[in-house]
Amino acid sequence: EGEQEVQKCTVQIKKLQGDLESSSRACDVLKVELQSLKDAQGETEKEINERISSYTRETEAHKQQVVAKEAELKGVEAQVQEKMDKIADLESQLMDAEHLRRQLHNQIQELRGNVRVFCRIRPLQGESSAVRSQEDGVSMNITAPIPHASGPSAQAQAGSDGKKDWQFGFDRVFGDVSRQEDVFDEVSQLVQSALDGYKVCLFSYGQTGSGKTHTMLGGHGEERGIIPRSVEKVVEAASRLKAKGWEYAMTASYVEIYNETIRDLLQPGSWHSEKYTIRHNPGGCPVVNGVLREPVPSVEAAADLVRRAAAARSIEATQMNAQSSRSHTLFMLYITGTHAGAGQKLEGCLNLVDLAGSERVNRSGAKGDRLKEACAINKSLSCLGDVFQSITAGQKHIPYRNSKLTHLLAPCLGGDGKTLMFVNISPESASAEESLCSLRFASKVNACELGNLGKGVKRNITAIEEPAEEQPGAKPEKKAPGLPRVARLGGSAAERPATARTTR
Repeated sequence: EGEQEVQKCTVQIKKLQGDLESSSRACDVLKVELQSLKDAQGETEKEINERISSYTRETEAHKQQVVAKEAELKGVEAQVQEKMDKIADLESQLMDAEHLRRQLHNQIQELRGNVRVFCRIRPLQGESSAVRSQEDGVSMNITAPIPHASGPSAQAQAGSDGKKDWQFGFDRVFGDVSRQEDVFDEVSQLVQSALDGYKVCLFSYGQTGSGKTHTMLGGHGEERGIIPRSVEKVVEAASRLKAKGWEYAMTASYVEIYNETIRDLLQPGSWHSEKYTIRHNPGGCPVVNGVLREPVPSVEAAADLVRRAAAARSIEATQMNAQSSRSHTLFMLYITGTHAGAGQKLEGCLNLVDLAGSERVNRSGAKGDRLKEACAINKSLSCLGDVFQSITAGQKHIPYRNSKLTHLLAPCLGGDGKTLMFVNISPESASAEESLCSLRFASKVNACELGNLGKGVKRNITAIEEPAEEQPGAKPEKKAPGLPRVARLGGSAAERPATARTTR
């Protein structure tokens, strides 16, 4: 039994020794793996540290770049601000220069006279001419019979044929070879005044067939008259001024005064009616209530208005002309310019008037309805003469309301407007008496001087008040009743010194 126990113990000991050797080998393997892991971990930490160092260097480099870019940005911002300040200064100088241009332009127009008279002689049609224009461009002669109302001294000056040589001087005389372009070149400065915020009126006067409608409307191409050329100038100038910050809007009305009633030539199927009333808006421009006012965005749109109005105008035959205009037509162009940056608003108007024929009733051969028309025409033209005579005499009461024509044109004929009259002359000897009457009337108008009692013509310029921004929770400010939102700028005396009219 003892030996068996020894053998069992020996077996167990061997088994345990085997287990011990196996465990020892496993420990060696684990030690090798552990050492490998330690070596690998050391390399990983080194790589991580190297990456961290690399990233740190890159970050510092980027920070330096950011600092450099920020400094560069500040320099650019300073340059931009400097440029913006310079632009603002240049815009201010531009506004000052534009203001000075308007002042000088207006002073030149006032030196030339706020009421000017141009004479235009129609080309001769077949027979001898009684009219001669002089080379100086401002004077002319006409050989005409002595009017029956003239006194004995005047009759004594007549020649053997009962005629006398009369001489007249105006602001400009256009001979029978003058072109439409030449005429408009002289008129264009007044059109510019309408853009500058003034009330301007151009009208043609003369007997039937003397070329009034040709002067005002004309034909196509180079034969265009004052109305289409004026609108073209206004549209082109408005487009040009847009680069300077001005925004212009234009609307137009076209009316006819026939037998002292008004008709809207832009309204299809309209008739002469007493329902149209005349008023003058706050800016002083003449307005006819109830008539269409259409926008004029382009020269083509204005040409369409003129075509429509010309087709609707009252035209009848008389002994003076196969197609005689029996009414006054008024093309009224309203011009509004706004400069948001300067806070200014200009309102001007351009009234282009083609008057009916001014011949005497006995020469026109008018009868019946045509006689009534002729009497109404002569009455309104006589009222126009009375207005100029009253202004020349310095009377306190000016009879503007004696006719629809003078009532409508009152703002332009008064002290706040600029007026140009074309007296159109037929050169034929057979028309000499009528031409003499027209020239004598024009001479009376030529002696008239506007200017608001020496204070100069007013320009309609207003300041635009921008609404204040409301603060959150703030109550709206109460405004005093009756205070206007628009404050008028600069009186005429301060802005436009009174000027003496040149000797004619």
